[in-house]
Amino acid sequence: MADDWVDIADGSLESWAIGHEGGIDAQGVRLLLDLAGADPGVTGPDDLTPDRMRHLMLRTFPEAVVAEVEDVPSVLATATAMVDFLVSSGRLTDDRGAALRETLAGLEPELTEIVGELDLAERESAGEIVRGMMAADGVDLDDEDAVQGWLGRFESLSDDERFDRAAAYLRENEESAVPPVELAPVAELAGAARRSGLTRRALALAAWAGERVVTDAGMPTPEDAEDAASALDLPRDDVESLWRAVAGADVLTVGHGRVEPGPALKDLREGDDASVLAAWVRLFDEAVAGDEAESGTDVAALVRGELTGVLIHLYEQEGPGTREELTAALAGHLLDTRMDHGATPPPDEVAAALGRELDGLAAWGVIAEDAGGPELTPLGVWGVRELLIAEGFTAPVVGGLTAGSAAALVDGLQGYDEETAALEMDRWVAAREPRAAAAELIRVMRSDGPGARNVADAVLHGVDAEAAPVVREALEEPATRPYAMLWLLERGLTDEELGTDEMSWVLTDTVAALMEIAGPGEAVAEALTDVPADAGLAALIERMAEIGHPSAAEVLDALGAHLPDAAPADAARAGAARVRSR
Repeated sequence: MADDWVDIADGSLESWAIGHEGGIDAQGVRLLLDLAGADPGVTGPDDLTPDRMRHLMLRTFPEAVVAEVEDVPSVLATATAMVDFLVSSGRLTDDRGAALRETLAGLEPELTEIVGELDLAERESAGEIVRGMMAADGVDLDDEDAVQGWLGRFESLSDDERFDRAAAYLRENEESAVPPVELAPVAELAGAARRSGLTRRALALAAWAGERVVTDAGMPTPEDAEDAASALDLPRDDVESLWRAVAGADVLTVGHGRVEPGPALKDLREGDDASVLAAWVRLFDEAVAGDEAESGTDVAALVRGELTGVLIHLYEQEGPGTREELTAALAGHLLDTRMDHGATPPPDEVAAALGRELDGLAAWGVIAEDAGGPELTPLGVWGVRELLIAEGFTAPVVGGLTAGSAAALVDGLQGYDEETAALEMDRWVAAREPRAAAAELIRVMRSDGPGARNVADAVLHGVDAEAAPVVREALEEPATRPYAMLWLLERGLTDEELGTDEMSWVLTDTVAALMEIAGPGEAVAEALTDVPADAGLAALIERMAEIGHPSAAEVLDALGAHLPDAAPADAARAGAARVRSR
């Protein structure tokens, strides 16, 4: 029996619910009917088979509705009430109603597991945000009283105030996030720290200093500074900068007019890996911060004061950049901040001063340089990351998502460049049995949006053929069928090629995913670069309005506005109108 599902709004559902013993959630029944009607394979109640009911309750409902585990019995009771309503109103036969009730009676364990996993992922995400907000407010997360006090104050806020606080934290957190990096093993880093030119110079200065007399300012006397410069083969200004760093890092202790070996000297000389790294990064921090503290108005001092920014720039760049590019970036920054330091310095002087600083960083073992330009050494990457973390930056490392769920992986990969994302995906897949990995990823593809589905699909491609039984199950659902088919085709496990519906779904998904991070015009242009010339774009657009994709209207709007050819653009606009009319 054909039925457009609209006649449930004529009051019959509400009337039936009021007269039904035990109380009925009419709004819940209406929601489930709407979800069933949105399934392109369900044109009316007659199409609501036991298999379709399983799909509705185990796939469509969890994707569309936020629920908790304790809600599952009432959700299934509402679904049973929906069946009772359809039978009592003549839309389903008694036999079909009995089969659907039997199906619903056996779904509680599966639905509880699915809802529990989704709820756990939501709670983990919310928990991370709350913990981050507490840390940003200076709360010691190990202090239970402080944590409970913060939570009490936060819960006392209105919903709008809590939302605003969380949104502000997320914005600030996004601004203070840097790209993920791959870190070298600790033993390798410690070895590099021991060999570092910064360590060598600090130890040489400590050996020269012994227990000398110092000035009231805690610096070497002018005569000693000249002697140190000669002994260490360094310019006098560099000796004084190094002295301040060594004293600030407790490699030397200055007091009562004398200098003597400090507590960090032994760690730097003969400490274990952890101790030498801790001593080195403190020395590195003081060397960089000390230069900033000495900044003045001359060009050399201005550039030295921007050394931290130079290091962050090197940390964030995807590959080596030339000195000219680095100089241009710094000169642009100095131009933007000229109000802080007066006039903009001449570019040639900026280049010369930056060149001296880069030479110094290379001598420390923090950067290396070849024909491609300067880039951080592994020790430099680790050291800069430690400084960023101390300043409150979010600085992920490759491998940091390996232990998390598929949902956490997909969410965490935002902002990764292609190379580091591939490393992170490979490690996540390698840490799991193939069928388990595929099952997790497919759950994300079923329950999340187009962007997450595209990322999960990319991870799924790294899962080996043992996962075939799990992937074949994904063929049953429109959202995952095209991706499952592609996975099977790549491995020679099926001869079935993607049809128009599958290709149309993938194109819709692709445009929708790109629109999550870019404007409609850019998203359309980018998506079309991957569409083969013989794919039949007009046919794909024609099917978009019929396949039941949740983002079909928005994608068709974008295609209608930004396709260069009039005919497919007109077809897209007409398709968008058809989707909305339903």
